[in-house]
Amino acid sequence: MLKVEELSILFPENRTDSKIKAVDKISFTINQGEIVAIIGESGSGKTQTALGIIGLLSEKAQCSGRIFYKGVDLLSLSLAERRTYMGKELSMIFQEPMTSLNPVMKVGKQIEEQLILHDSITKEERKERIKETLEAVGLKEDICEKYPHQLSGGMRQRVMIAIGMICYPGLMIADEPTTALDVQVQEQILELLKKINQTQKMGILFISHNLKVVKNFSDRILVMHQGKIVESGTPDEIFYAPKKAYTKKLLASIPSKNGICLSGEKESETILKVSHLNVFYTEGKGFGRKKKRQVLFDINFQIHQGEVVGLVGQSGCGKSTLSKAILGLNQEIEGEIVHKTIRPQMVFQDPYGSLNPAKKIGWILEEPLRIQKIEEKKRQETVIRMLEKVGLDCEYLERKPSDLSGGQRQRVGIALALIQGSKLIIADEPVSALDVTIQAQILKLLLDLKEEFQLSYLFISHDMDVMYQICDRILMIQEGKIVGEK
Repeated sequence: MLKVEELSILFPENRTDSKIKAVDKISFTINQGEIVAIIGESGSGKTQTALGIIGLLSEKAQCSGRIFYKGVDLLSLSLAERRTYMGKELSMIFQEPMTSLNPVMKVGKQIEEQLILHDSITKEERKERIKETLEAVGLKEDICEKYPHQLSGGMRQRVMIAIGMICYPGLMIADEPTTALDVQVQEQILELLKKINQTQKMGILFISHNLKVVKNFSDRILVMHQGKIVESGTPDEIFYAPKKAYTKKLLASIPSKNGICLSGEKESETILKVSHLNVFYTEGKGFGRKKKRQVLFDINFQIHQGEVVGLVGQSGCGKSTLSKAILGLNQEIEGEIVHKTIRPQMVFQDPYGSLNPAKKIGWILEEPLRIQKIEEKKRQETVIRMLEKVGLDCEYLERKPSDLSGGQRQRVGIALALIQGSKLIIADEPVSALDVTIQAQILKLLLDLKEEFQLSYLFISHDMDVMYQICDRILMIQEGKIVGEK
């Protein structure tokens, strides 16, 4: 369906006669109904390739080579001739729909605009087509009277998909279509694209930095580096048997960020196993009538030694309830929770609220060791060593939590969680209260400690950027049930 031959895209460099080669003589094909993904570092030429295919390059760009769509060389056409293909035969979904949709035009008008431009059908036929398309992307017809700012991120992205598919194109280009969405909406959008691909036999060129998504979503993968395609193959070929050094480097650079298993390595020891877990809350107090309410339903998952498993979901979905059950703070459970370690410990979202404000840091860190009846000298040595591990000097032992910054308090919270020797740490929104620079420091600290002490984490966060930086796998929980994994 699409055949790209020797495609090059150049841009003039400012104040010089030289040119920047964004895309350098690349060639590839996409068959009808096939999903081809492009991966590579920022600046590798992924988006410029997509824009070159659909015809949306800037006026400064110099494009050469051949782009055949159903046998027609698009680069040989005039601008007017090429526009007849845009939207009708070739469509594009952009990364941020809020900047791509017209903010002063109602959604219905923007969808209808595509039909007016490309299909000679009556107004009634257009109305029926819009209704069918909205239903296909999971939206109701009343959304037509709303403006983009009145919609959620997921709904705006569905509108973009509706615009892209309403003329039944042969090829849809999706450029980072789920990056700005939370994990549950991401899953919905990917399922929707897959459904459209299967029912309409529409080809998809899929660009994403999320390699876990690419691995599970695409039929073939192109690896781009410095404007060139350095390797191509099936997901299994790319992820389990990469041939080129750059591909190996690209995959090896992010194993702890998004959980891609690059080889058939032996699975490590299971540190936590949750089987058929149901959790209940008893409502009502005193001797009156009490009602038992189920809040978690048949939860099953494992965490292996050295693994970081993320837990994401909306407020009230059961994340904290699951944490409490694992910690043993909620005894109203059915099922099994087995952890092969000293009882799991917790790093809290707000360390100021979880540290005793009347006590000094030295006393706070010694307390769990004091309960275990460890002798004073050994307690003090352990506290000093652990404080150093989290990047704090001995002088902090004489300070109270109010004397510390947010980042310093969180370091104390991490030290407190580690000091008893547990290998499993539950981190509940541990960086959400911190500014971005301190966030980066704490995340690096958590990863460094993981490597040094062979820790495993159950990491709870609403920030998907944070999740992708630290997690090997991400569990999605909704209304008390685990509904997916990334």
